[in-house]
Amino acid sequence: MTYLLGLDAGNTVFKAVLFDGTGRQCALHAVHGHSSTPRPGHVERDLDELWANAGAAIRACIEKAGIEPRQIAGVGCAGHGNGLYLLDRAGEAILGVQSLDNRAGELAAELTAAAGDSFHQRCLQKPWAAQTPTLLAWVKRHIPDLYGRAGTALLCKDFITFRLTGERVSDISDMSGCGLLCLPDGRYDDELLALYGLAGAGHLLPRLAEPTEVVGRVTANAAAQTGLVEGTPVIAGFFDVISSALGSGVIASGDASIIAGTWSINQVFSETAVRDPSVFMVAKFGDDRFVTIESSATSAANLEWYVREIVERHGEVDDPFALCNDRIAAIQPAADDPLFHPYLFGSRLGAECRAGFYGLAGWHGEGHLLRALFEGVMFEHRRHVDVLARAGLSIRRAVLSGGGSRSPHWPQMFADGIGIPITTAEARETGALGAAIGAGVGIGLFDTYETGIAAMTRPRDTFMPDVRMRTHYDRRYALFGRTREAMRAIWTDLRQETATR
Repeated sequence: MTYLLGLDAGNTVFKAVLFDGTGRQCALHAVHGHSSTPRPGHVERDLDELWANAGAAIRACIEKAGIEPRQIAGVGCAGHGNGLYLLDRAGEAILGVQSLDNRAGELAAELTAAAGDSFHQRCLQKPWAAQTPTLLAWVKRHIPDLYGRAGTALLCKDFITFRLTGERVSDISDMSGCGLLCLPDGRYDDELLALYGLAGAGHLLPRLAEPTEVVGRVTANAAAQTGLVEGTPVIAGFFDVISSALGSGVIASGDASIIAGTWSINQVFSETAVRDPSVFMVAKFGDDRFVTIESSATSAANLEWYVREIVERHGEVDDPFALCNDRIAAIQPAADDPLFHPYLFGSRLGAECRAGFYGLAGWHGEGHLLRALFEGVMFEHRRHVDVLARAGLSIRRAVLSGGGSRSPHWPQMFADGIGIPITTAEARETGALGAAIGAGVGIGLFDTYETGIAAMTRPRDTFMPDVRMRTHYDRRYALFGRTREAMRAIWTDLRQETATR
């Protein structure tokens, strides 16, 4: 039996998942990492801990599967996009900034004001707070000594690939997703770097590869750390939003993928690059393979925060997410239910955006708060879908993946609130599965993405919109937007106060 190992390096959890050639999940092991906030708006991680977690997850996954490591034919890794993972010239980690960071918000606004159209003309996105080159420019401006020590700027999954193989390499999906490639051709460009204030920084960029290219093999040191066999092929890997779409069965032009994970991801596949300045980004992952993406850090990370800070405040709960779903199940939706803005980690609408519950009354309980949180997350997904629709990308149905797809309530809420049929994937770990499919293509097990997806993915359930709920959600969506605009001045004042601390 041949197996494929898919790795999913997220902002909070590292997962190692083993699949057979039919996509059956044979074993999984996840290790939770730690983030630090050395200053308001800064979100960082210890990269030695990240690699230690990766090694522990891979070794435990293989042990759980009860297979011989030599049966693993290939390894693929998907990782959260953007953020900044810096190595020095000797290959030692010197900085790990996560994609929830917003320290560079003012710099992003400054760059956009100066040359926003020029940015979009080249890379089909504009600077934003946690974007990799904007963060690198921030480091150059504010921590010049550290910038001077830098040897390579990587993304999250590239750091794992580097530790597995010793190769400093990235793939076109991640590098286009972080605004470092000219599109549609998918290449580095000195003029683009200069726009970011990074003239002469080309030596910091890793070698570019196709996602399914075998870029290296597991080294002896990595084999000792992970339990993998030395020489096991490792592909370049994927921007995780694309990997999750592949793992949910989305590949054809016009297919839509919605991911309710740490980030709100809303994307449509196409054969050409969509040029619309209102759209967040376009990523490339192959010849004539593009994904138009609307996203922000406004999705299930809000629920994770609620569970950590509220549900578990007096100690661990056996299944806190099931508890949250049970509380929601007891609530009958009403027109005067409270609202929630899911901006705990900011918003692309403005670095000043903050989260908050609004319209609470004495008769509301925790179930109402949780339903408002679920609804607010869905409304931000709906806002992103509206942007895609205005760009000419009609979305008639979508596959929902990510942690939010496992809720018994969220998929139906998405169908009702957005007004389209929602399908969920059979696989729970779609990001790791997409990376495993890519590894299968890279080693020749599958001749195309389509062949691998047909062999390894299947749908689970389909949720049809309830027309009786449409008026309810339309009215509340309008209130959600009006409240957001009314709060902007207050949020701006709060941000100014934070900046002075």
